[in-house]
Amino acid sequence: MLKLEQQRVTVVGLGKSGLAAVQLLLEKGARVRAVDEKAAAAATLPAGQVEFRLQSEERFEDCDLIVLSPGVPTNLPAINAARDRGVKIIGEVELAAPYLLGPVIGITGSNGKTTTTALIGHILAASGIAAQVGGNIGTPPTAMVATSRKDQWNVLELSSYQLETIDTFRAKVGVCMNVTPDHLDRHGSFENYADAKGRLFDALMPDGLAVLNADDVTCVGYAARTKAHDVWFSSAHRRADGLCVSGEAILMNGEPLMPIVDVPLRGVHNLENVMAAAAAAHFAGASYEAIAAAVRSFQGVEHRLEFVRRLNGVDYFNDSKATNVDATLKAIDAFAGGLWIILGGKDKGSSYTPLIEPLQKTAHAALLIGAAAEKIAKELQGAVSLIQCGTIEEAVQAAHSKAAPGDTVLLAPACASFDQFTSYEHRGRRFKSLVMELREQ
Repeated sequence: MLKLEQQRVTVVGLGKSGLAAVQLLLEKGARVRAVDEKAAAAATLPAGQVEFRLQSEERFEDCDLIVLSPGVPTNLPAINAARDRGVKIIGEVELAAPYLLGPVIGITGSNGKTTTTALIGHILAASGIAAQVGGNIGTPPTAMVATSRKDQWNVLELSSYQLETIDTFRAKVGVCMNVTPDHLDRHGSFENYADAKGRLFDALMPDGLAVLNADDVTCVGYAARTKAHDVWFSSAHRRADGLCVSGEAILMNGEPLMPIVDVPLRGVHNLENVMAAAAAAHFAGASYEAIAAAVRSFQGVEHRLEFVRRLNGVDYFNDSKATNVDATLKAIDAFAGGLWIILGGKDKGSSYTPLIEPLQKTAHAALLIGAAAEKIAKELQGAVSLIQCGTIEEAVQAAHSKAAPGDTVLLAPACASFDQFTSYEHRGRRFKSLVMELREQ
């Protein structure tokens, strides 16, 4: 276990995870210094207990341990210099690992991990199985330590940013939904990104469970990285073992789990989310019957194909969490046609050309916003009508004026939000607010 008492620990980044790490370190008796790029972050710290400094190379000197928040790259020159001096560098998940009581279900993947994480928590709660949910969704792992128990599951959504810094962290169940290009601006290559996600399976306990997407080649490769038992799910092929879609039903180990029509979430990708959640929840003790009943009552998560309203016969959906191209493809696939899709934001280094064919089939137009608008327009030129809007306000107004009864206005940006918004949640809530302000024509 990490020795923290009287250790000089520097926490880098004072977002939600960084502040939770500061609190746990103080409770364990560490001497804490906090570093952030913004001076205003100092106001968020416990008064008189933590030294604050603006981020610069010398701020990482004179410390025994550095704890990085997920949003802080691990290869910053100042971090590399500290590493070369022999300073131990970990992430917030690794900091929590020795103190978090109870088994862990870790969920990763490029898309679907938030819905799957929330659904596992929902199934376990409905089944009377003690669990708490957090990680990249909601509560940071270090903030879950105080409420953890040996007889309670910790259901953690885990991003590549969180997984690239784990070492002693171990999970009982590991779930990977899919792996498609994302965060290439951070990781440098798809191989590095995929390797970071695969660390979850390196960290599985031998008596645990690896839940993997049989239709995703990268997920298939993760099976070789773990000694845990593997369970597969597939939306494309029938399987005698694991979970699959067969006809009008979801099967689990060859037996009917539930009719597809009973799943309240749109899209094939949500059937995959249900199958992965069912496998993890069943391992934790939930029965087939309890799983099916819980899925029927699940209302989904905010900003993920979230129905906002119907106005003048036009449906408005918020999928602000579609922050990469693959997520946008999955959102488009959930609709038969008549789309007015809002695309754009902060570019993450991926190509938008995979959107060409589905947009040709289903979209009236793409309404472009944010810093990536020019790149998207260049790559989609000639495939679909393009409307340069600049801001989400202009995009909502343009869609409102052009959409006809039976159409759908879909926010599924395929980009990060940080050019014009503080988070995808901020972007989604702004979209919903604008939609609710629209008046009937």
